[in-house]
Amino acid sequence: MSNLKEIRTRIQSVAATRKITSAMKMVSAAKFHKAQEVIARYKPYAKKTYDILNQIAQDQDDTSFIKWFRKVDRPHKAALVVITSNSSMCGGFNQNILKKVSEDLPRLLPELWGTNELEIYCLGKKGNDFFNRKGYNIKMFSSDIIDKPSYSKSAQLADLLSGLFINKEYDAVYVVYNIFKNPALQEPVIEKLLPISIEKSTNEISADFIYEPSKSQIAEVIIPKTVKVTLHRYILESSAGEHGARMTAMHQATDNATDIIQNLTLQYNKARQAAITKEILEIVSGAEALKG
Repeated sequence: MSNLKEIRTRIQSVAATRKITSAMKMVSAAKFHKAQEVIARYKPYAKKTYDILNQIAQDQDDTSFIKWFRKVDRPHKAALVVITSNSSMCGGFNQNILKKVSEDLPRLLPELWGTNELEIYCLGKKGNDFFNRKGYNIKMFSSDIIDKPSYSKSAQLADLLSGLFINKEYDAVYVVYNIFKNPALQEPVIEKLLPISIEKSTNEISADFIYEPSKSQIAEVIIPKTVKVTLHRYILESSAGEHGARMTAMHQATDNATDIIQNLTLQYNKARQAAITKEILEIVSGAEALKG
């Protein structure tokens, strides 16, 4: 059994760690609630934007639309946007994303995976560190867009990717990120940002709509807007998921530290009682020896 000093030192060490994890939990909780409110307000706007696009772009043969819906059976060059966090201590948040990429991309893009024809845009330090170690072709790295998500930064990146896609430098643009389900659950997914996919409408009434200005003019605005809005939604989803994952991880770490302290305290009390009992026995034995 460990001596009393060793047990006391360990209790103090675990208690100090518990203070840190508890503080991190509170900070993450505040950030999570803010990020959760933002994504809750933003989702209806993103959905309505897509609904308008879906209504406008039913006729994909229109010359103003076709460049956005250009599909290639076997992409010769593609972009992959990987959204991770800048810091750790958020459970399996980053590991799940990187595992998703490593397992699914070789099947999704077998001709491009592991080659320079797949250019990776890393949003977050953890993804950048991973792909740097693996030696993959990193085209761009940004940490600011994750630390402080803003629509302007997302729009700049969306414009860059859209321009490269329209100019046929990319045949497709994919985004891998965590969908926020709840603080304890984030689902890693790979979504195709470009070319745009829409749902075929079965509503025949849409053919009677009169568009003012023309459908082509509306499309010139709403299609790029939808790409920007969609990419920003992915980033907001990831941000909420990150803070939720970190809050959950720190909550579990704090609870584990509490359990360890309780077990160590019990162990300390047993050791202390044993030491006291030993001292009493020595005193009694000494007294009996003096009597003899």
